[in-house]
Amino acid sequence: MDAFSRLFEMTSFGDIPGEPGVIIMIIIGLVLLYLGIAKKYEPLLLIPIGFGVILANLPGAGMGIVPDEYVELDGERYKNLVEIARDHGIMNFIYYSLIKTGFLPPLIFMGVGALTDFGPMLRNLRLSLFGAAAQLGIFSVFLAATAVGFTLQEAGSLGIIGGGDGPTAIYISIMLAPHLLGPIAIAAYSYMALVPVIIPPVVNALCSRKELNINMKEMDKKFPSKREIKNINAAKIGFPIVMGILISFFVPTAVPLIGMLMFGNLVKELGVITGRLSSAATGPILNTATIFLGLAVGASMTSQTFLDIRTLGIIAGGLVAFAISVAGGILAVKIYNFFAKKKINPLIGATGLSAVPMASRVANEIAVKYDNKNHLLQYCMASNISGVIGSAVAAGVLISFLG
Repeated sequence: MDAFSRLFEMTSFGDIPGEPGVIIMIIIGLVLLYLGIAKKYEPLLLIPIGFGVILANLPGAGMGIVPDEYVELDGERYKNLVEIARDHGIMNFIYYSLIKTGFLPPLIFMGVGALTDFGPMLRNLRLSLFGAAAQLGIFSVFLAATAVGFTLQEAGSLGIIGGGDGPTAIYISIMLAPHLLGPIAIAAYSYMALVPVIIPPVVNALCSRKELNINMKEMDKKFPSKREIKNINAAKIGFPIVMGILISFFVPTAVPLIGMLMFGNLVKELGVITGRLSSAATGPILNTATIFLGLAVGASMTSQTFLDIRTLGIIAGGLVAFAISVAGGILAVKIYNFFAKKKINPLIGATGLSAVPMASRVANEIAVKYDNKNHLLQYCMASNISGVIGSAVAAGVLISFLG
């Protein structure tokens, strides 16, 4: 009997009655895995995050991320990484070395930049303005969150979900409210995955059938552009250099994200001379960063930190921010159309948040339903890509004021 008793103590079954929340968290992890595997919603992120949630909440496994006070020595400095790995396990080593330092999000931005083609935006610079308008959700929810009791730093981290950019949401959470990293990351990536569910209701509520039937190619024929880029390849090479420098002067706190985004795009546009760099940025570097980011973010979602009324507020607030961002882009187009002869389809404004390229695909599908000849993808991408820049700049502004 003593042997059986010791064998039972070796297992973690005896810990479950004292921690009922772990069962709920494991179920949440399984739901995230289901969404990533069966529904294919952002599988590259939701699968590592979901698995990280399960690992963090397995009783006795010691894989959850511990709060800062567990690794602080005197309130000003942390244990070194060897001590963190020894005392708190490998997941905390990954978190405090790669996530807490803000190291991984810029690496992901570098990979995103190497995968991005700014050509559609450069050909339709006027449409890129709607990417800025779509950041309305960030600042609206920021103000609302402060009104209901969140601190300024927490409200800034919550509002950035409206930008529709997971790495940006994670980066600003690390800078301003690291204790909310888990729920904010889950909300950001979940709503990015649910773009096909979120955008259509907002579009249907704000747009008329006549507006959705606006054919951009016909508008281009009727009102041809007076200025065309003669050498688009040179423009695509010069753009990341110029944009990176300009933003560094106006919003220097956005440089870790924008700078890496533009560098990644530059090595892509330079072609064969930097082909190996581009391949590395979009291949092993991006994939490795994604794995560690997803697992560590998931591991930060322990039952003690996630099962809280504030978490529900973050989930709800993130959805509101996302919807307002979509609505802000649509309303900006409607205001523009009121004064302009050359009308723009409001669906282009709906893609101003930076869920690239899913938002553009969804908007194009809606347009084609109303007119099977009205393909808006290249126009939507102009607004969509500018939203990536807009959300990173908005994050830099919030960090400047609240950090």
